[in-house]
This record gives sequence, structure tokens and C-alpha cells, in this order.
Amino acid sequence: MDAVFKKIKQDQELWELFTKKEEYDPILLDKYGRFPYYLSTQRNVFEPEVSDFLIKNGMNPEYPEGRKFAVCLTHDIDFVCTGMLNTATRTVKALKKGQFVEASILPFSRINKRWNPLWNFRQTMELEEIYGAKSTFYFLTLDPGNQDFTFSIEELEEELGHILDDGWEVGLHGGHEAYNNPTEIKRKKQKLEKVLKKEVIGYRNHYLRFKTPKTWELLAEAGFSYDSTFGYYDCAGFRNGMCHPFSPYDLNTGKEIDILEIPLSIMDTTLFSHMHLDFKQAWKLTEKLILTTERHRGVLTILWHNTNMQGDYLEFYKKILQYCAQKGAWMTSGAQICNWWKKKYGNYGQAEM
Repeated sequence: MDAVFKKIKQDQELWELFTKKEEYDPILLDKYGRFPYYLSTQRNVFEPEVSDFLIKNGMNPEYPEGRKFAVCLTHDIDFVCTGMLNTATRTVKALKKGQFVEASILPFSRINKRWNPLWNFRQTMELEEIYGAKSTFYFLTLDPGNQDFTFSIEELEEELGHILDDGWEVGLHGGHEAYNNPTEIKRKKQKLEKVLKKEVIGYRNHYLRFKTPKTWELLAEAGFSYDSTFGYYDCAGFRNGMCHPFSPYDLNTGKEIDILEIPLSIMDTTLFSHMHLDFKQAWKLTEKLILTTERHRGVLTILWHNTNMQGDYLEFYKKILQYCAQKGAWMTSGAQICNWWKKKYGNYGQAEM
């Protein structure tokens, strides 16, 4: 067993937190089969207790250009076009706000995708580039009839090529049942790779649906290099006490799983829809998690949906970029984090101690 695992295992409470033992045979799950924070015995989710232990015991992670910590920027793409009712609602809102140009464009956004407020991949990239950042876009590859199907990945081929050509990442956003279905994971991965003409190494499941440790095993078998699903949908923070990428450990087999987890800590809908925070409260918590990650020389993963890249939510995202840039964070994609971590620290994905 790797020295990192040995050190954590010395403390039973930390070991059970790191491996998320309580999630193996849960008595209760939510309606989407998720293990939420409100069912967990973990009450100190804003502090990365396992990472803190590892740092105090000699773990010394490093990042490019001597940067103190990293921010993994990600976007889940659930929708790329607005329905007729949604378009009408947005048009009325724009008129009420005096945004007459936007109001005049919106009704035609289904004809010209460039006018669609959700067709904002290039604008997102241009914004991130201002701060020397890159990110990952996780795209659904659903088929007609699948739950939440709203677009075909094939119609996005040109945009996906632009994303890749500019150095951003395209990853797979697995559909509702993929997290628990090996055939579905592999089929949807192949579908995206056929459009990209490139291997897909990164994954996040729709609705953050995840089964510990089975989903990791299925993703490893499907050939993914990393996952970034592992975070609570109903609370920001550090799900297994880690603010660093890690290789999961399977308590059933007593072996490490051959995949790197880049744990998710902050999701836009978590802050505003599930935790019911206003913008001031949300920023206070976001700032705390950024500072905590910086102190532990960790990696903070942020998920901001393309549907929230407008209005006050866009301004909040800009504030994150500005603050992290001022802090000198390495802001980049999941693929770059994964490649750096594995190259620097080997197959175990753990910083040397």
C-alpha cells in the first residue's frame, strides 16, 4: 500500500472519511440515488480534514510556475438552446430591464445560434483567457428519448472543434443512468469521441449522480483518466475531506482504483438553489473555500453551468476569476490538472511525502 494510504489509515476516523465508508451500504438515498450531505455524519464539510492531516505529515504538492494552489474550472452543458416558452420569458425580462437589443435578438435565437444566450462557449473562453485561465466543458451526448434530451452532440461539432483548438477541454457529461451502467458509460464516451475525433479522458455525471465506489470502478474500466463528480449537490465543501486530487480506495477489494478523482467543491446551483444563499452569503463561503484551499496548497474545483453565464451569476463567476487571479492560482482544466498530477506524482496520484 502506498505511503499516503498508510498514513491516513493510522487514524480510523480519517480513513473512513477519506474512503467514505458510510456511503457503501446507505440506508437511505435521495430520489436520484445520491448520498446527500444532509444524510452524512460529516459535519465539518468546509474543512478538508484529510488534506490537512496529509499536509501536516509532509505532503508537499507543487504546481506549474511555483503557484501555491490550483483552481479547476468546469462547465456542465445541459442545454444549448432555449425552448419557445423559455425564450418568450427571457424576452419579456429583457424588455422590463430596458435591454432592447437582447430582447430583439432573443426571438430569433433558435434560427441563429450565435444569438442564443446559452450558445456562449466562445464568450466563456474569451472571459477566462483574460485571467490566463482555461476550463473544461462537459457535454451530454444523449439520444432522443433519453431523460433531459435537448440537443444532439453532432450539431455541436464545429463548436467542439473550436474549444479543443484553443486549448480548452471537452469532457463527457454522463446521462442520468450512466453512473451505474457500464454499457451506457462506454457507449456515450464513444459517441463523443466520434464527434471529437479525439480520446475523452474526463468525466462528470449529470445531476452529480454517483455510487461509491462502483462509479469509479466503471469509469476506470471505460478508460477515463479522471472523474470530477465527487461532491455534494446540496452543500459546498469537501465531501471526503480532500482538497487535492486523489486515487480512490475500494474497501471491498482492498485496492486502489485506477482513476484520479478531482473532487468538486463549489457548484453554482448548490450555492443558490440548494443552500439558498444570497450573493453576499455565497461569496463569503466561496472566499472561505478559496482561502482554505490556498492554505492547504490544494485544488479547488468549481462548476458553473453555461445557463448561469449571464446577469448577476456571470458577475459572480467573474469575481471568482478575478480573486483567484489576484491570488496567483493556476486556473485550468481538469485534463491539465490530471496530466500534471499524474506526471508529477505517478500512478498513485498522491503528492509525495
